[in-house]
Parts: sequence; C-alpha cells; structure tokens
Amino acid sequence: MLHRAITALTAFVALTALSASGFAQETEPRVASIIHAGRLLADASTGRILSEQSILVGAEGNIIGIEAGYVERQGATIIDQRSRFVLPGLIDNHVHLTGELGPDQLIEEVTLTAADGALRGAGFARTTLLAGFTTVADLGAMNDSIFALRRAIAEGRVPGPRIIASGAAITPDGGHGDVNGFSPAVNDALRSPNACSGADACRRAVRRQIQAGADVIKITATGGVLSNTSAGLDQQFSDTELEAIVDAAHAMGRRVTAHAHGAGGINAALRAGVDSIEHGSYADADSIRLFRRNHAYLVPTILAGVTVEEMAAQGGVLTPAQANKAREVGTRMRQNIQNARRAGVQVAFGTDTGVSRHGQNAREFQFLVEGGYTPMQAIRMATIDAADHLQLNNIAGRIAPGYAADIIAVDGDPTQDVAVLMNIRFVMARGFTHKNE
Repeated sequence: MLHRAITALTAFVALTALSASGFAQETEPRVASIIHAGRLLADASTGRILSEQSILVGAEGNIIGIEAGYVERQGATIIDQRSRFVLPGLIDNHVHLTGELGPDQLIEEVTLTAADGALRGAGFARTTLLAGFTTVADLGAMNDSIFALRRAIAEGRVPGPRIIASGAAITPDGGHGDVNGFSPAVNDALRSPNACSGADACRRAVRRQIQAGADVIKITATGGVLSNTSAGLDQQFSDTELEAIVDAAHAMGRRVTAHAHGAGGINAALRAGVDSIEHGSYADADSIRLFRRNHAYLVPTILAGVTVEEMAAQGGVLTPAQANKAREVGTRMRQNIQNARRAGVQVAFGTDTGVSRHGQNAREFQFLVEGGYTPMQAIRMATIDAADHLQLNNIAGRIAPGYAADIIAVDGDPTQDVAVLMNIRFVMARGFTHKNE
C-alpha cells in the first residue's frame, strides 16, 4: 500500500516537472533572427566596442540577448554583418517628413492637401529609414498628414522610422508658424488652426492639439527664417503666453520644445519651463545658465542653417524676406554649438530635415565634429541622448535585451570617421530588415 502511494507520488512529481518544463519552453521568446556583428557598439555611453558578437532578435521585434561569438539557433535566420560595424539605429529629433523645401514652396502651400502630405511623407519616411534613422521627431506638419503616417508605420503598412509627432505647432497670430506673405484673403483662409493670442487662447490651443493626437508640443517662440515676413528672429510669444503653454502641456503629460533663434525668445522660453530649444542660434550667457539650470536640451539643427545659407547664396528657392534672415543664421548656428560644447549644455541630435533634403540627415554629424565634439559624443547625441530627450529610454538608443531591434551597420568605423554614417549598409527597424547591401 505504502509502495503504491510512493509510486503515485513520484509519478505526480515527474508529471508536474515535465509540465513546468514544457510551459517554460513555450513561454521562452523565440529567436527569429541573429545578427553576426564583426564589431558592435551597443551603448555609446561606454564607448566600448566588442568584436564577434551575436545579437538575438525575437519574433516580436525586440532584442532577446547578445552573446559572444557567432552563435546559431534552430529556425533562426542568420544575418551576416561580420565585416561591418554595427550600432543602434539613429534618432533625429527634428524632421518634417511631409514636405521638402524647394522652388515651389509658395504655390504648394495653396495646392497640396493633407492627403498629399501623407503620401509624400510615406516616400520621405522610407528614405529616412534607409539612411539609418529608425526614430524621428516630426515637429510641424498638418495633423491629418503626420498622424496618419505615424499610424501606418506603427501598424507596419508603410516602411519608415518610429515617429514622435507634434502635428501643427502652437504659434502666435501672424508669427512664425502662421501663414504670411499672401493676400489678406488667402492668409485668412490658410491661417494656422493653432495660432493664438493671449494666455487663455494659447492654453486652449495646447489642449486641443493634445486631443488631436500630439505626442509632444512644438511652439514657435521666436520668428523664423522660413516665415515669409520680415518680422525678425526674436521673441514673439509673450512671457504669460509661454507660461500658459508650458503649464497646459505639462499638466497633460506632454513635453514642450520651442523653435527659438533670438536670445530673448530662447531665454523667455527656458524661463517658462520648456524642455528643449530647437536651433538656439543666438543663445547667450543667460541662455547657457538657463539650459543648465533646467536640464533642458539643445537641438542644434546646424544642417538647416547651412542649407538655407547655401540657398540664399544660390537664389531661386527663398523669398527676399527669407534670404535676408538665412544669411545670418548658418554662421550663428556653427558658433552656437561651440559655445554649447564648452559650457556643457545637453545636446540631442536634430537636423530640421525637410529644410535640407531627406536622407541627408547624417551630414549633421560632420558639423558637430567640426564644432569640437568627438565622433563618439556625436553618436551618443543621436542614440542615448536623443532617446532620453524623446522619453524613449527603455525602447531605443541602445542594443540591449528588451530594447527594440533598431540596428544599423556601416563599412568602416564611425567612432573614428563620422562620414561613414552617410553610407548605411544595413538597416533593421523593430526586428524587420529593410536594407542589407
């Protein structure tokens, strides 16, 4: 009797162990593909480069693990990058995917629809992805265009980078971000839906934009180069309007980034509590102090400044009002990044592409290095720091278990020569290979 009881108990324990083992096997993530990396920069904060590594990518598009040597798993696709340098997918904190500056810019404002913007954006999104940028922040587009494109990419219907989108910027009536340069009737017809005057109206505009789907609030705190008006490059929102905008956005869980060129507008925006400044061309000593006090990011967009400077010299694209401002800004942006570096301001990589040509985003690396940063520091700005700025710290910017499999590869060593980042040879975004030359 005792012997039968012991036998039954032994069988039960064995069955339980077998069931538990089977359950563990069923729940263990399946390795869908393995990237064999000749050299690997998994994390730009350490600067450590590993040789002969295997990156295990799961069926859900996340990184499962990294193992030394070139390993294999049954059923997993091997992706051979043994001759290449592998690093995290790049992040551009300032793009405009739904258009590109060109000689038809004025007529396109009155002829193109939101649908046109979304379809053009699909093409530019693919170009951006193939250039190695697996995440972008789109800071200024028609809501319907960019939010539809963001959804299509997230659902896998269109190839493109992960999009953090502001949609239409919050702008002062008649300021940069509103419509200028047409007849009064046309200006009135095309007026920005987010143009506002007064604290209450601007607070309402922020809330409505968040309701529409904005991931982040973009404001135009100063005049801009490409607004077709001679209204200068300094502060356009009042201090009380800026404070209302920031309070409304933060209360609803959104960060605020401010387009700002002139020092007065930069400093007013930082005092109001914005989380980052786009461009920052004329930042002064007070700006530096406020950046550091607030732990705010500078997104320098040097490429945009160089681009409009070149366009002003060549003619044919910019209006006279735009060209006059463009001639000043390129030089100022180069000087500003040197000042920011010396002062230890936090910098996140951003280009304002759409002003420059899509797919040329990596030119910004060269300007950062010319400004005194090391290649590794510049890469960090476009990976770890960019992810922190966009609050994607646990998703993007590193090659590590649990992170999205956003991975690129190049020939050569970008930590020695950032120019190689202009020629991306392999692109994986969220576990799907889009390019492998």
